[in-house]
Amino acid sequence: MDPLKTYHDAVVEALDRISAEETDKIREAGRLIGDSLAKGRLLHVFGTGSHSYIAGEEIFCRAGGLAPVDPILDPGISLAFGARRSTQVARSPGYAQAVLGAYPIQAGDVILIVNANGINSATIDAALYAKERGLTVIAVTSPECSQGIPAGHPARHPSNQNLCDVADLCLDCKVPPGEALVAIEGCDQKVAPASTITNTFILHSVVAAAVSHMVSLGIDPPIWKSANTPGGDEANQKYYEAYSGRVQHL
Repeated sequence: MDPLKTYHDAVVEALDRISAEETDKIREAGRLIGDSLAKGRLLHVFGTGSHSYIAGEEIFCRAGGLAPVDPILDPGISLAFGARRSTQVARSPGYAQAVLGAYPIQAGDVILIVNANGINSATIDAALYAKERGLTVIAVTSPECSQGIPAGHPARHPSNQNLCDVADLCLDCKVPPGEALVAIEGCDQKVAPASTITNTFILHSVVAAAVSHMVSLGIDPPIWKSANTPGGDEANQKYYEAYSGRVQHL
C-alpha cells in the first residue's frame, strides 16, 4: 500500500478515536480550565520532552487561542540546544521542579502536561510537583505508550510511574509505542509519527471547550486575534497589557 495513504488513514483513525473516546474528558478539561480562567488565573502548559516541547508554543500567543496561557519553555528541554542534551535533561530527576519553580504557578491553577510516552523524569516530576502545590494536572499522553515501556528502562522516572496514572485527568492521544505508524517494505523501522498531530488536535479542542464553557458562564473569553489581519495589533494590545509581567514569555 502507498505509505502516504497509509499514514493519512492512520492519522484520521487516531483523530476519529479521540473524537469518539475522549470527547467527554476534553469537555471536562475545558470546564476545569474555564472555571480557573474565570477567576483570573493562568493556564500553564508544559511539554516535557524534545518534541512535546512544541505543545507550549502551539497554544501560546496564538491567533484564535486563549490569551492567559503561560507556556513552560525551558531551553534545557528544547531541541534547539542539542538533541542528545534534550534527552538527557528530560531524564534528569529533579530538573522539572527547578523549572516550574521559576514560573508563576499557584494553587488552584490548571497545568497541561504533554508527553506522548509519559514516563520520563521531567514529566513525572512536573506532575508530582504541580499536584503537591495544589494545581490540577491534565495530561495529554498515550497510556498505550507508557504501558508498553518496561520498568527500569533508562527513559523512565526512578519511580516507574506513568503520567496517565499521576494526572488528575488524562486525555489519550492514541499513539502506539514507538509513535511511528507506517511500515515500509525494506525498512526495518516504522516511520511517520503522529503524536504532534494528535496532541495538537487535543490541545486546540481543549481550548475550544474552555472557551465554550466560559461563554456559558457569561464571560467574554480573552482570545488573541491574528496580528496579520486588520485591527489585530490593536485588538491584542489589551492582552499584552493585562498579561505582560504575569506570563513570562510575552
